[in-house]
Amino acid sequence: MPVDAVVFDIGNVLIEWQPERHYDRVIGENRRRAMFDAIDLHAMNDRVDRGEHFETVVRETATAYPEWHDEILLWHDEWLEMARPEIPHSVALLRALRRREVPVFALSNFGIETFEIAKPVYPFLSEFDRSFISGHMGVTKPDAKIYAMVEADCGLAPESLLFTDDRGDNIDAAMARGWQTHLFDGPRGLMNRLVSEGLLNAEEAGV
Repeated sequence: MPVDAVVFDIGNVLIEWQPERHYDRVIGENRRRAMFDAIDLHAMNDRVDRGEHFETVVRETATAYPEWHDEILLWHDEWLEMARPEIPHSVALLRALRRREVPVFALSNFGIETFEIAKPVYPFLSEFDRSFISGHMGVTKPDAKIYAMVEADCGLAPESLLFTDDRGDNIDAAMARGWQTHLFDGPRGLMNRLVSEGLLNAEEAGV
């Protein structure tokens, strides 16, 4: 079936999201490994992605682990250093689709406050035709409910949506609803998929 809209994940598709890398630079790899072994910081971040208040969640976690208090607060104070840089070719593909008037949506596990922090730094985050941000929706990928909410809001048939995400579990959940999918492992693969679907030509895709 022809693609009526392209749905982008954000983290590690349009913007690199590597908290461990930032902590390695700041506190060293060995200390970072010890902290991540002691505390499930990604579970903490999942709470933010489901709509809990960013600073409140991080400060609550820091208080619960006093031996790591200052390091945990870096998740809030230096969040933009973890969510960087943008992936230029992916952003170029997003904008090329827009120039072709192909609808582009965001579907991302992202907190309410963190998305607002990111938007001024990454202007393309305001360029989607529709933005489905988990913090506002109260549910995260790969829960089937979030995909159903996208379908209901956009009014397009599931099989007409082409979704790209770097996580296999998120892709599998979309496939289970009949979406077309592309497991993102770099912008070149996405470029080739968009060209093969006839959504962009080689020049537009930056070949």
